Amino acid sequence: MNDYYADLGVSRDATQEEIKRAYRRLARKLHPDVNPGPDAEAEFKRVSQAYDVLSDPEKRAAYDRGQDPYAGAASGFGQGFSFSDIMDAFFGGTAAGSRGPRSRTQRGQDALVQLDIDLATAVFGGQETLTIDTAVRCATCDGSGAQPGTGMRTCGICGGRGQVQQVQRSFLGQVMTSRTCSACRGYGEVIEHPCFNCSGDGRVRTRRELTIKVPAGVDTGTRIQLRGEGEVGPGGGPPGDLYVEVVVRPHETFRRRGDDLHCTIEVPMTAAALGATLTLETLDGPVEVDLPPGTQPHETITLPGLGVTRLRGTGRGDLVVHLDVTVPTKLDDRQRELLQELAELRGEARPEGRLAPAHGGIFGKLKEAFTGR
Repeated sequence: MNDYYADLGVSRDATQEEIKRAYRRLARKLHPDVNPGPDAEAEFKRVSQAYDVLSDPEKRAAYDRGQDPYAGAASGFGQGFSFSDIMDAFFGGTAAGSRGPRSRTQRGQDALVQLDIDLATAVFGGQETLTIDTAVRCATCDGSGAQPGTGMRTCGICGGRGQVQQVQRSFLGQVMTSRTCSACRGYGEVIEHPCFNCSGDGRVRTRRELTIKVPAGVDTGTRIQLRGEGEVGPGGGPPGDLYVEVVVRPHETFRRRGDDLHCTIEVPMTAAALGATLTLETLDGPVEVDLPPGTQPHETITLPGLGVTRLRGTGRGDLVVHLDVTVPTKLDDRQRELLQELAELRGEARPEGRLAPAHGGIFGKLKEAFTGR
C-alpha cells in the first residue's frame, strides 16, 4: 500500500488545511501542462490519489487502520453505491455529474459600443465606420488552442470524462458524487502544447474596423443589433452579437422634438411689418420662407415634411420655424427721423399703454366656455 503521507510530504497528524496546501503546491509543480518531464504525469496521479484519500475523513481513517480506503465501495446497497444508480432506479435518469466532458468551444459574449452621429445622419440615415477592440479567432491555431501540428490528449486524471468521482457519507450511506476535474477543467482533454499566440484560448484580442448602416430616424438611446459581430467564444466558438448604442450630437441650429425639428430665425422689424421672403438653410438645402405682412414676435411657420424620418413609420416630421422680431437698438439721425414721422402718421407719437384683452388669453377662453360669450 502506498504511503500517502509521504507522497504529499506531510506528517501523519497533519490537519486538513495542511494536506490541502501540500496538494496544491505539488499539483502546480507536477501538472503535465506545466511540467513536460517524463514522470510528471505519473507523479501527478500519485499525489492526486493521496489527496483523495487523506482529504476524506473516512478514507483516511480506514487507511490509518491499515485497510483499503476504497474497500466496500461497491459491496451492496447502502455503502459504496453510485448516486447515478439511485437516479436510474427511481427516475430512469442519470446523476447530474455523469453528463460527460463539457465542450471547449463556447459562444462568445455580446458586446456594447457607443456610436456618435450628427443630426443629418439621424434624419436621413447613412453609413458609419466603427473601430472596436474585440476577441477574434486565433489565426495561428484556427481556434483549437493547440500549436500547429499538435493536438489534445485524454486527461489522465478523469480518463476523458471531465469529472472525477468522490465517495461521501449521507443518510443513505456512502454516496458517490462527481465534481469537475481540476486537471482538465471539465473538458476531458488536455492541450499538450498550447498555442504560443493565444495561450490555448483559441482567440486573441485585436482592433478592427466595422462599417454599419444607420437607419433613418434613430435617436439618442437607439440600439442597433449586429448579429455575429460580437466577441468570438473560447476555443474559437461562434461570436456573440454586437449592440451599437446611438448618441446624436447636438446641432448648432436645429433642435429635435420627436419627429419634428425646430429652429429660430431673427426677422428685422421692417420685414415683419412689411412682409418678406427669406431664404432658410435647412438639412435639405435652402428653402424660401414667406413672411406675411404684420408678422408678430414668437409666431411660428411650419414647413411640412422637412423634419426627421419616422423610424417605425412612413414619411417625415415637420420643420417648425420660430420667428424672433428684432428691434434696432442704434439709430442714426435719418433713421430716427423716419421712425418719428411714421409714429406721427400712425398716431403713436404719444403712445399710451393698453392692457391686452383678456379674451385673447387662457382666462378669456375659460370665461367664454362658462358664459357662452
